[in-house]
Amino acid sequence: MVPGSDIKPWLREAATSRALINATVVDVVKGTTAADSTVLISDGHITSVTASADATIPEGCAVVDCQGKFICPGLFDAHVHFCAVPGFADLSKAFGNHRDVSLLRQPYVAAQMLHRGFTSVRDCGGAQLALKEAIAEGVFRGPRVFMAGHALSQAGGHGDIRSPHDDSLECCGGHTNGLGRLCNGVPECMTAVREEVRSGADFIKIMGSGGVSTPTDALEHLQFTRAEIQAMVECAENACTFVTAHAYTTKAIRHCIDNGVKGIEHGNFVDEATAALMAEKGVYLTPTLITYNQMASERWSGYLPPESQVKNTEVFKAGLNALRVASEAGVTMCYGSDLLGPLGAAQTHEFALRAQVLSSAEVLRCATVNPARMMGWGDRIGQVKEGFVADVLVLDKNPLEDVTILDDPETNLLLVIKEGRVYKSRWAQCAEDAAVPVRVKAA
Repeated sequence: MVPGSDIKPWLREAATSRALINATVVDVVKGTTAADSTVLISDGHITSVTASADATIPEGCAVVDCQGKFICPGLFDAHVHFCAVPGFADLSKAFGNHRDVSLLRQPYVAAQMLHRGFTSVRDCGGAQLALKEAIAEGVFRGPRVFMAGHALSQAGGHGDIRSPHDDSLECCGGHTNGLGRLCNGVPECMTAVREEVRSGADFIKIMGSGGVSTPTDALEHLQFTRAEIQAMVECAENACTFVTAHAYTTKAIRHCIDNGVKGIEHGNFVDEATAALMAEKGVYLTPTLITYNQMASERWSGYLPPESQVKNTEVFKAGLNALRVASEAGVTMCYGSDLLGPLGAAQTHEFALRAQVLSSAEVLRCATVNPARMMGWGDRIGQVKEGFVADVLVLDKNPLEDVTILDDPETNLLLVIKEGRVYKSRWAQCAEDAAVPVRVKAA
């Protein structure tokens, strides 16, 4: 009997021990491969990575002959929003639907992400602790979740979904919607950080500039004062975590990092001097090019309201240049999609966009080891390495030669293994592990 399963009957037996033999292991740090390798997995972790000729396979271990195919670390999308679920024809409904509607659709979104190869994600506003716990305990399948809880926004900022004609007042500090929490002034900002930490946040997300999807914040707006940002950073650091900031313009990026922020989301208008400062301070950048690409496409014409479409066009044009500027300055970048509602189906398309500017090895690091390190998990996930959690993908082709193969998981992604369990198989060589057990206890 699984310990604790009398209280939580969905808890599962330990993952099957496996030996992935005759594999080509991808080293994302060095940008190299090692052919004829064997990866041993036990109790959800990688116990060894050796040359197949030297491997000793333990008795009772399930053997998967990889036939030279490529073993890559599980992918990490560092900017998602679970709360903006599919099922609505325009953005306002994706954010404005009832919480129950959103929550009951999030398991579908989570499973789709995992099946695309994303074994970890970082939710930058909207996901709550119940979702993270349910996935971690195996109630339903999904990637490992790192969450900000509610993104923190000033009134009228990127996170305030009220229209300019909505005269309802934010009645008290800490008012929340599906995406964000509104807070104004140092005391409210400090309370907001503490409330998100209390509610399970792994990091704090603040809105440092205007954005595309909300109605009353121009892109060039600065949001929060120096004192407010410093107070939020101090509270986050006291809780042993960090603050990342939504910021587009150079002015907004500097406003945030000068006041202690350790991550920048989007950063589409970053210039050379600011990128150099980010590299010097070790500030992470998470561009999200695919979201603007999709919202500008004919397929999703009308999904954004007109005022948001104008802003989207502006940031889309700047995005690839920002990627180039940041790379040349040595900024550590992470993979982010930021897709909302039904646009989430394009989650893997970010690979092709980044490959226009970066090498395949650089893009792959953005989606594996870099976000793992950003979240303080660099010694546990993001590499196929002894002692690491067994989050691995079996691929038909080499992602170091062409990272865009990850944009066609139905063809190229054969197995998705998370914590040693096979959650998705497109390959007859290896079956998927059973779903959550159904235990029927006799009276």
